[in-house]
Amino acid sequence: MNRLAAALMTLPVAACAAGTAPAPPSDPGPAPAARASSFAWHSLAGPEGGRRYRLFVPASYDGGKAAPLLVMLHGCTQDPDDFARGTRMNEVAEAHGLLVAYPEQTAAGNPQKCWSWFDPAHQERGRGEPEDVARVAREVMASHRVDAARVYVAGVSAGGAMALGVAAAYPELFAAAGSHSGIAYRAAGGVQQALGAMQRGAADTAGLGAAVAAAMGGRARPLPVIVFHGGVDPVVRALNAGQTAAQWAAASALAGRPLRPVADEAYGPPPPPPGAEARPPVPAPEGFRPSRTRFLDGAGRTGLELWVVPGLAHAWSGGSPEGTFTDPRGPDASREMVRFFLEHPREAS
Repeated sequence: MNRLAAALMTLPVAACAAGTAPAPPSDPGPAPAARASSFAWHSLAGPEGGRRYRLFVPASYDGGKAAPLLVMLHGCTQDPDDFARGTRMNEVAEAHGLLVAYPEQTAAGNPQKCWSWFDPAHQERGRGEPEDVARVAREVMASHRVDAARVYVAGVSAGGAMALGVAAAYPELFAAAGSHSGIAYRAAGGVQQALGAMQRGAADTAGLGAAVAAAMGGRARPLPVIVFHGGVDPVVRALNAGQTAAQWAAASALAGRPLRPVADEAYGPPPPPPGAEARPPVPAPEGFRPSRTRFLDGAGRTGLELWVVPGLAHAWSGGSPEGTFTDPRGPDASREMVRFFLEHPREAS
């Protein structure tokens, strides 16, 4: 063994003495460029019209694995860019590998760019704005690899109300829904009723759950919903949050899954997902610590969450001042909504 080791050690020296240099390492070439996220405008294809939408594609998306999809509906006077900045939803989506589509409501659709949640022409399946939102989701699903069991819809204010209407009209498409500072589905059937509901809630609360069941029709199923609202919201009063939660709890019962409310104690922000850069939480001042009520089914599974932030007005909780109608105080509604959504893939029928 000693003679063999000595012989091996002399090989490089002998090679050099013979005029043969060791082969240089091969040039690996430039390192591959890191994939970047994108946030681009698109327009709906087809003869029905070309509503525009922004689509966020995270850097981690390469088409090799189906990704969740979230459709986000902005509020009055906002647009997709403003809404994305204010909610920081693209940042949260990047951490979790979500695609996010932001349909645009223009002044041509409403002078204040509000979604028409209160108009009977936009409260049903197969027409109007709900159909446009569903088409956006389907178009993204056709152009990208999307997990069909993890498609969600959410919004703020008028967008939150519309998100609930879209979920009721298309329960086979959307696995769960979220509403921030919104109003129950079919709480109004016209402009004057809408103004009244914003301040006093729906006039007919008894029929709200049945309205969801009727919209779902033969596609009815228990559809998970997360509701956020400011306790001192002067634009859409907080009683609307309670009505919305009661509506979807009643709809769940009608679909065969009764829910019971369980109040949680106030608690701090959730930890960031694995591998994500932690964003320092904004300390919640007195009056901004949230209350959360979970609605559980008989097996202890959460089918509904209601968050009320006592000191919050008409603003996205935990949002960025770079957008309108946001407040950095209180829980991060974007993170909580995404957490809730990913906990609720659509169940096989």
